Amino acid sequence: MDTTSNTPAISISGLEFAYGNRPVLKGIDLEIPRGIAFGVLGANGAGKTTLVRLLIGRLKATAGSVQIFGQQPGPELSSSVGYMPQLNALYEALSVHENLDFFARMLGLSNSEHRAKAVERAMDLVDLSDRAESVMNELSGGMRQRVSLGAALVHEPDLLLLDEPTVGLDPELRATFWQHFKDMTDNGTTILISSHTMDDAAHCDTLGFMRDGKFIATGTPDELRQSTGKPDSNLEDAFLHLSRASA
Repeated sequence: MDTTSNTPAISISGLEFAYGNRPVLKGIDLEIPRGIAFGVLGANGAGKTTLVRLLIGRLKATAGSVQIFGQQPGPELSSSVGYMPQLNALYEALSVHENLDFFARMLGLSNSEHRAKAVERAMDLVDLSDRAESVMNELSGGMRQRVSLGAALVHEPDLLLLDEPTVGLDPELRATFWQHFKDMTDNGTTILISSHTMDDAAHCDTLGFMRDGKFIATGTPDELRQSTGKPDSNLEDAFLHLSRASA
């Protein structure tokens, strides 16, 4: 993937999606440039996970279009996109190393020497090298989250899609995750993180507040705080203010 292109990492136009007769996403327009952390914030049921699944090609839009680096989502982009689901998809009977090696193979790292280095790098990044031979049922919830993150970034994707990656993590581990994410965006990776946690929102470069299947506001954390007109407002205040205004 050409990381020097001016093509946005994500470009969405008129996006709609429905489960049967139940609309979930309602005409979303969004453009995310490369090399930033973009946070999709909203309550449970706002449409965040559905949006992420459309971005990875797991779902097909009812209307509108989605492009990743100028291309339609699908398997051909697997080498450029990493995905960490809300519920991890790790194999319980495999060790940390075996899980990461499996996902590296699935993501196109066929060269054994290259793959071995990628797995070691991913284990170092999520600080699990000392647990390389531990199987999943020996690990704590936080460690499993770290393995899941390692699986999403083992192939060094240009775009990383994260669905509620810090849920259930203690504050120290959440800070460690965000340091990883900051290092990645500094090196040109684009990250989209879906969350309902305002602690995550504060770390993002740009935010999109979702409510009832659409974005009600986008902007930097400071811009959204200022939207309330109150100098001491936090992001939760801003979300509630904008939600009431859009109702």
